[in-house]
Amino acid sequence: MLNFIQTILDSSTLSPHGYCLTWQPELIWLHVVSDTIIAIAYFSIPFALSIFVSKRPDVEFGWVFWAFAIFIMACGTTHLFSIWTLWIPDYGIEGLVKAVTAIASIVTAVMLWPLLPKLLALPNPTQLREAYAALKLETEERRKAEEMLRQSQKMDAIGQLTGGVAHDFNNLLTIIMGNLELAQQKLGTWVQGAEQQVRRVVDNAMTGARRAATLTERLLAFSRCQPLDPKPTDVNKLILGVSDFFRRTLGENVNLEIVNSAGLWHVEIDQSALESAILNVVVNARDAMANGGGRLTIETSNAYLDENYCRGHTDLRPGQYVLIAITDTGCGMKPEILQRAFEPFFTTKIAGQGTGLGLSQVYGFVKQSGGHVTIDSEVGEGTTVKIYLPRSSHGEPTAEDATEEAVGGHSGETILVVEDDPDVRSYVVEILKELQYEVLATHDGNSALQLLDSTNPRINLLLTDVILPGLNGRELAEQIKKRQPTAKVLFMTGYSRNAIVHQGRLDAGVDLIQKPLTQVALATKIRDLLDART
Repeated sequence: MLNFIQTILDSSTLSPHGYCLTWQPELIWLHVVSDTIIAIAYFSIPFALSIFVSKRPDVEFGWVFWAFAIFIMACGTTHLFSIWTLWIPDYGIEGLVKAVTAIASIVTAVMLWPLLPKLLALPNPTQLREAYAALKLETEERRKAEEMLRQSQKMDAIGQLTGGVAHDFNNLLTIIMGNLELAQQKLGTWVQGAEQQVRRVVDNAMTGARRAATLTERLLAFSRCQPLDPKPTDVNKLILGVSDFFRRTLGENVNLEIVNSAGLWHVEIDQSALESAILNVVVNARDAMANGGGRLTIETSNAYLDENYCRGHTDLRPGQYVLIAITDTGCGMKPEILQRAFEPFFTTKIAGQGTGLGLSQVYGFVKQSGGHVTIDSEVGEGTTVKIYLPRSSHGEPTAEDATEEAVGGHSGETILVVEDDPDVRSYVVEILKELQYEVLATHDGNSALQLLDSTNPRINLLLTDVILPGLNGRELAEQIKKRQPTAKVLFMTGYSRNAIVHQGRLDAGVDLIQKPLTQVALATKIRDLLDART
């Protein structure tokens, strides 16, 4: 092997290429310049590849670049030897360089061919652009979803705060409204002197109290804490039933058009809360069209919300919904106003014309009912409020009682009142005595049980607050049912996020009256319970 290499490297008997070219300067320099340029180009390519691979370690198949760089370097070296051998006949060394180049080319080719399918599988520029566009769209959707989540969390936080405030406020309103109601009754027997003036003052106070009660009702609706009593409902019939009231609310300058869809699905909803929600939207639409009148359209239809639509709404599930679309031709809303439309106490109306709780009440009620609400609006074109209510899978629509009548107690009927607020308890006891009931009263559950165990009175009805110190209202009712199975139970509360409400709905078999209490409402509810068959 050593002799073979020595023989190859021995150039003593060889002549340089220049002899073949008869040492013609123009021919020799043509080869020299050409090979020099080719060699420089070959050497620059590996240099560029090495910089690229070192700067981009994330590039797939980086080793291919290094193998190709070695092959190109070897090719460039062969061109340098072509220049060298013009004058010095080192053909043996040139041959070894070419042999190395041949080996590098074979190795590179062998490595490249199996890699070809993987290289072909890499995305082309069009695919990359499409992927980038899809990623950009997904990023935008995620940004919107995160913004909606932050808005939802903010609304939930405000809702918990307003629910807590409404709880205490309802107790105060029960005291105010109850005693004003009693004062109005007493005034009926006083007809001398300043009776008319005093009656006017009391009436004004009662009006203010009722407005405050409406305010707390909307606060509870927004915070999703109002106790809903859902029933299977035909939305078409419900809207037609209140259409005359809507027309009176809108006034003569606004035309009301109701478009009911045939074959509309039924929903399971609190009917009075739905009427109130639609009324709030109608009132807002009327105010938006106050200048020159316009047209309000209430349209119903069946709708299916798919996964793509629900993806950005964490509390919304795909499925079948009944859509109530309320469209006006009013002034519309600017984007910055539209973004805050559901926030409580946010209003663009002048002082005294709105509390800013109308749309927030709609939002809270719809969300509590498992639905969804959106607003589409353009300045100068009008606004559309879309309310989506989940389709009911069972039950037939029921009719609401047309009237309520307050009826007093029958002889010997006894009611046990359990209320921790002494002023509320005093008022409830007084109106029950006015209704000719026998009344027992105590401040908490343990005291009520001790009273029953010590005196063993027969009670016809337990009227208890839900939130009590110690035993809550539900636990007290269970204990009393064990002692007196025939006793009826009526809960009263000003805040429904408690033991008798699950996901905003009253538990089955539970009877509830919402604070603030009025004599008529309480008397009617008690009479209905006592007259009902066990």
